Amino acid sequence: MSGAGNFLVVILDPILIFLCGLGISGAAIATVISEYLIAFILLWNLSGKVLLIPFDFDGAKFFSYLKSGGLLIARTLAVFITMTLTTSLAANQGPIPMAGHQICMEVWLSISLLTDALALAGQSLLASSYSLGNYEQARLIIYRVIQIGLGAGVALSMILFFGFGPFSSLFSTDSEVLDVAQSGIWFVAGSQPVNALAFVIDGLYYGVSDFEYAAYSMVLVGLISSVFMLVAAPVVGLPGVWAGLFLFMALRVLAGVWRLSSKSGPWDMIWYKDRAED
Repeated sequence: MSGAGNFLVVILDPILIFLCGLGISGAAIATVISEYLIAFILLWNLSGKVLLIPFDFDGAKFFSYLKSGGLLIARTLAVFITMTLTTSLAANQGPIPMAGHQICMEVWLSISLLTDALALAGQSLLASSYSLGNYEQARLIIYRVIQIGLGAGVALSMILFFGFGPFSSLFSTDSEVLDVAQSGIWFVAGSQPVNALAFVIDGLYYGVSDFEYAAYSMVLVGLISSVFMLVAAPVVGLPGVWAGLFLFMALRVLAGVWRLSSKSGPWDMIWYKDRAED
């Protein structure tokens, strides 16, 4: 589904941006069309497997869904507000720093999201073991997902450290913009192990339906990081923004490690159930 949407964007972007002369608006239109295509394919596939609009309404399940959905919306808003603030603070530095920052962000996010596949795999595997009560297997999955995530993050960090120059030159030929982008190499490359851990821990949250902690911790982390950037960016410029983003991801990891080590909430069953039965 995502592949079909991305392929459509690749086709529509040059047509709408250059041939039709729509510029940035053309890119936006292509993105919207691709999102509708993905949604249509998703609904089409689901309609063949489940009844999308059931006739028997279960109020308890519906409100449980609303609660979980509301928590995830709050979490998404916390991420959105924090990321929007980084763009605003970078824009205040001027057009050239903003352009350099945007190159860093595009590479940073694109590479970081590669580890999102690990998060999805970990989520489904953990959910399966947890629902079946196989807590020993669930613990093994947690260990392996974190180990693989960290390894992937280190590998991506090395790739970016040596390949960020060629990557950044794909976005611009302006030497001043590229100089700004190159100054962010330590942020873009060095933060990848932390980013990878943050993403895989998110997957672990969802695997045991720990939505409440995922949402509340993200709001707190976003608030702390935003305050830091508001103070640091006017003083040191883009490095303050990048330091704030690194803090944002690092605090997410710390919050996840604390949650796992505290063995509270749904994690209590994973760490203690087998020993209690023995």
